[in-house]
Amino acid sequence: MSDLITALSAAVTADPESLPLRLHLAELLLAHGDQARAVAELSQVLMRDGANARAQELMRQALAMPTAGEAGSGSAAAVPAVPAVPAVPAAPVAPPAPSAGEPAIDPAAAQPEAPVDPESPATPETPAPAAGIDWARLESELDSVIEPPFVGSEPGDAQRIEVAGDGTDDGTDEAPEAPDVTLADVGGLQHVKDRLRVAFLDPMRNPEIAKAFQKNLRGGLLLYGPPGTGKTFIAKAIAGELGAKFLTVTVADVLNSFIGESEKNVQRLFARARKHAPCVLFIDELDSIGGKRSMYGSNATWMLGVVNQLLTEMDGVGSKNDGVFVLAATNHPWDVDDALMRPGRLDRVVLITPPDEPARVEILRGALTGRPVAGIDLAQLAARTHGFSGADLDHLATTAAERAMADSIASGQVRPVTMADFDAALREVQPSTGGWMQSAVNVVTFSNADGRYDELETYLTREKFIR
Repeated sequence: MSDLITALSAAVTADPESLPLRLHLAELLLAHGDQARAVAELSQVLMRDGANARAQELMRQALAMPTAGEAGSGSAAAVPAVPAVPAVPAAPVAPPAPSAGEPAIDPAAAQPEAPVDPESPATPETPAPAAGIDWARLESELDSVIEPPFVGSEPGDAQRIEVAGDGTDDGTDEAPEAPDVTLADVGGLQHVKDRLRVAFLDPMRNPEIAKAFQKNLRGGLLLYGPPGTGKTFIAKAIAGELGAKFLTVTVADVLNSFIGESEKNVQRLFARARKHAPCVLFIDELDSIGGKRSMYGSNATWMLGVVNQLLTEMDGVGSKNDGVFVLAATNHPWDVDDALMRPGRLDRVVLITPPDEPARVEILRGALTGRPVAGIDLAQLAARTHGFSGADLDHLATTAAERAMADSIASGQVRPVTMADFDAALREVQPSTGGWMQSAVNVVTFSNADGRYDELETYLTREKFIR
């Protein structure tokens, strides 16, 4: 199954406009339990064909799947009702016999009423065991129906069962991660680092100087480029440079099958980022949740609300969003709603290209760290892997290591990875960026009237994709 998913993913990358391919991939991802990727693929289909009935049905199924962490929490609708068992009163206790000369005590009057404290809530008495009721069995059944709310807690702990996305605060108070990486950990790509520093990092770190030059600190940053080029890692490095927390947002964190809940999810995420400022709010696969509104059909109005809510939340960057730095990444910036890329929003756009030769050396070195190697010529491998993304290079190193591991298992002795293993791996692993480059050529050729993709055009010309 995983091989078929990998093959279909490559086919979709090569032909992103093929809706049948995306639908088939989404079906396989759902069957494999990969909700987030399935929702992302279905979002792409609905952006291009909002009336696609099969995509709508699969989207409903995907959004109804429990996400990671929900397996133990359940929902009100998922907990079957347990028949109430009538409480059986305990047998009355006979009063002591009266002493000589004392009046007899009426048993009914001998039971004094317990004083009621108006400040404390009433607590029901535990019913005494009754004949014919197996209380141990009932408790066992209840424990199997209502799972513990958190790992490490016991069944029956106080908990609140809610329908997912009911608009209440989920109680999450855990601070987002604080990345310990910086741009110094990004190998090569010096032109990208320089662009990031001038356009985003230096003004943010020197607000007084930026103000003197009337440099506007409002707005966010959009990273785009082929898949597997390390956009998420670079976003974490930016957070590390700023000394900020890092909060990742994916399509699965936003979309909800109930009307209005997706917009509330966007609102909650921005509120959480403001609470833990300084914080980088990183929106991954922006085109999946912020696609062009004109591409959504009338049957996908729930997606229009998400885009509108994103616009509302981002308009305040620099005022109510002080200390919140909005970053986003996408493989297809031409599918992102134009309003999201206007001034004050994601108005700084940086192209993340496949790694250059120095970067490929560092990526391969990192991929081989901890593995037994001998005689590896990293410079030669970097020269032979032009056009490989970071993910492609990691896959290449893994393939070469698997070949050496297979020989080691067969002989019973560990054999290091050699250049011969890489030679064999290079016959098997090819760069995955070709399909994206062809799509980019079409965009630059026919959709660059406003000069938005001049940087991309320069890169494609230098790499001889455009002649």
